[in-house]
Amino acid sequence: MLKMETKALDISVVVPLLNESESLPELTGWIDRVMREGGFAYEVIFVDDGSSDASWSVIKRLSEQYPAVRGIKFRRNYGKSAALYCGFEAAEGEVVITMDADLQDSPDEIPELYRMIREDGYDLVSGWKKRRKDPIGKRWPSKIFNATARAVSGIGLHDFNCGLKAYRRQVVKSIEVYGEMHRYIPILAKKAGFSKIGEKVVHHRARKYGHSKFGWERAVKGYLDLITVMFMSRFGTSPMYFFGGLGTLMFLFGGVAVIIIIAQKLYRQSHSLVFRAVTDQPLFYLCLLAVALGVMLFLAGFLGELINRGSSDRNRYLVDERLGDVKENLNR
Repeated sequence: MLKMETKALDISVVVPLLNESESLPELTGWIDRVMREGGFAYEVIFVDDGSSDASWSVIKRLSEQYPAVRGIKFRRNYGKSAALYCGFEAAEGEVVITMDADLQDSPDEIPELYRMIREDGYDLVSGWKKRRKDPIGKRWPSKIFNATARAVSGIGLHDFNCGLKAYRRQVVKSIEVYGEMHRYIPILAKKAGFSKIGEKVVHHRARKYGHSKFGWERAVKGYLDLITVMFMSRFGTSPMYFFGGLGTLMFLFGGVAVIIIIAQKLYRQSHSLVFRAVTDQPLFYLCLLAVALGVMLFLAGFLGELINRGSSDRNRYLVDERLGDVKENLNR
């Protein structure tokens, strides 16, 4: 008997969501229409990030109507990065598309994003919401944030936080998205060696249902996360380079300054010149502080190296249910 071969998936669409039950049927139908018109073998992986509405029930119903629909449900809200991480782990398509569930991202963009990955050879293509349908209170902070991210990372993207992105499969299998790092996936990809990063202007639609799940605190978290990801990109694998180097400089500066202060006092004393006691000089205590901080920074770098060498995978998320043919080893 001949064994039937399963056609490899062209596209995996990963959709993280939180309380988006109203938009899911329309979004799924739209994705299915685009995929059928393009002749793509595909899957849609909805990751329910602890919704309190009927989102999971809707996903179950959609999986019966659309065989390509898969589902992952978290027991509680872990955040968008956790949802993307688990969606990436489950994705089996050659190209992975991420998009938000609120219908502000258009599935009509998927075929061109797919072409840019497969034919133009990009590792990652990020959407650019050039004309955003958001209030000015969200647009201007976003412009400032993106300008800062471009300057710091050296990646010329206009919209780091756009949810509509396309990835070569190897990219999502090679990066770790944790905390709030979903904003900086292009930086993580570049760190992992995927340097061909492109951009595409995408149509941004006004929100049709519900309201935004992100508040003003996202701007503060964004900058803190940017500092974190840049530090991790440069010194994450070798914290001794940063802490040890800075600690050594402070130790040498403080130590040399203390020696100079003591030598100067002894010289003036031996030549019967007016001198101040070493302990009467504030600079002496500042130098001792620099020596102590230098030692502590050096030890911090050393401990960071030990932790880095012996640490196991940091990401563990409690998946309450799985729907469809998704991998069972999500909790690594």
